[in-house]
Amino acid sequence: MTASLPQAAPPVRGAGPKTLYRKLVDGHTVAELDAQNVLLFCDLHLMNEYTSPQAFTGLHEQARGVAMPGQNVAVVSHIIPTHPVAPKLRVIADPPSALQATNLKANCDRHGIRLFDTTDAMQGIEHVVAPEHGMIRPGMVVICGDSHTTTYGALGALGFGIGTTEVEHVLATQTLVYRVAKDMRIRVDGRLPPGTTAKDLVLAIIGRIGAQGARGYVVEFCGEAIDALSVEARFTVCNMAVEAGARGALIAPDATAIDYVLARCPDLAGEWREPALAHWRTLRSDADAVFEVEHRFDAAEVAPQVTWGTSPDQVAPIDAAVPDPAVMGDGPARSAAERALRYARLEAGAALAGTPIQHVFIGSCTNGRIEDLRAAADVLRGRHVAPGVRAMVVPGSGAVRAMAEAEGLDRVFLDAGLEWRQPGCSMCLAMNDDVLADGVRCASTTNRNFEGRQGRGAITHLMSPAMAAAAAVTGRLTDVRRLAPLIDGATTSQETSR
Repeated sequence: MTASLPQAAPPVRGAGPKTLYRKLVDGHTVAELDAQNVLLFCDLHLMNEYTSPQAFTGLHEQARGVAMPGQNVAVVSHIIPTHPVAPKLRVIADPPSALQATNLKANCDRHGIRLFDTTDAMQGIEHVVAPEHGMIRPGMVVICGDSHTTTYGALGALGFGIGTTEVEHVLATQTLVYRVAKDMRIRVDGRLPPGTTAKDLVLAIIGRIGAQGARGYVVEFCGEAIDALSVEARFTVCNMAVEAGARGALIAPDATAIDYVLARCPDLAGEWREPALAHWRTLRSDADAVFEVEHRFDAAEVAPQVTWGTSPDQVAPIDAAVPDPAVMGDGPARSAAERALRYARLEAGAALAGTPIQHVFIGSCTNGRIEDLRAAADVLRGRHVAPGVRAMVVPGSGAVRAMAEAEGLDRVFLDAGLEWRQPGCSMCLAMNDDVLADGVRCASTTNRNFEGRQGRGAITHLMSPAMAAAAAVTGRLTDVRRLAPLIDGATTSQETSR
């Protein structure tokens, strides 16, 4: 992989060729406040149960209403248990969490806001629910009190996370005081080799540019490898761009993205269809648009990735060794690596492959969609979870769960010894009852491996769904490309040793 150096200063708004990002910002600017900030109109505001309560309280204290209820949607996702019971029987037992959900429903009822509540069969993670219901369309500005709102860039929509105070402002005005970001372009040419996925690609990119490598930028992804990705794979890439510090992520909408949207937006018919398509065709960076920073990568060089530390940029190919901080030289990177290895209980120079794991989690807004579950099922079919390993699959939404069951994927998971759960954020973060114990090592398809992210003292290794499935059946970090073939439904001794 290669990366280029920064280029010229940013262009002035409204002058000359524009990047896709600048087009979206300019098209939604209600007023320019100063040289750095604009008042931005927001097409869609998504809410969850944990960032909205204070915002509604502030609104009510000032006797304000919600300006545009129809352009706000709420989802209960982070705190909800995912036990395998019928949706109508789902109960949040933890009193503070139950209060959050109750308050969200009361606020949505009061202001006429659509809510995917605890017992809604279509409930799920906001970043999975919104696109699958046709709420996300090219050219939109979408905001949410959650950092992984960058996901929607996969459809050519500008999505980003906001804080509670900003949530209140959006509820009251449907606008946001927004500091304009800088432009970065990441071009990925070539093709991903067999056994590697969009998750491996984005982890490799983050590992190269660093957890702060895109700080202050909105990143536009392009290139042959990006064009070849499915929309669901593009969601994964844009979702994790925030782990490099990006304030947003974009992929210009092409036929793949537009077909995805049209299939989910029956209202875009008749007289509305052609104007929408004409507008979407303009949503790409102009040929002479200037990006402050450009990076270039070769997808053919990407191998299956696994994180070894406590930041998504502490990542390496599965066939690599645990890095040695001693060769990094004095400085923050070395100190961070030393601390990460202490927390992860790994030895410098040890092989990543073969590291024993005790838990596997397949799900999250990064990898809880139907294509992710299919990829995991392809590895698990005919195999069984290794002794001593607990493995769980949590679909990203009720719709994903229904599709998986219609395809028989639930039977593949259950036959292989995995738990088939109800949708929710689950073990992506320790905000519900899916929490790991101190010292438990987890192969996870989530987006963050921070200290304590999945439970106090728990150790998280980020990877793709296929890699997580490989870890489940071998009981250790395993290169999915090296799994031995199935012979009459049984694995060879070679597979269980890797």
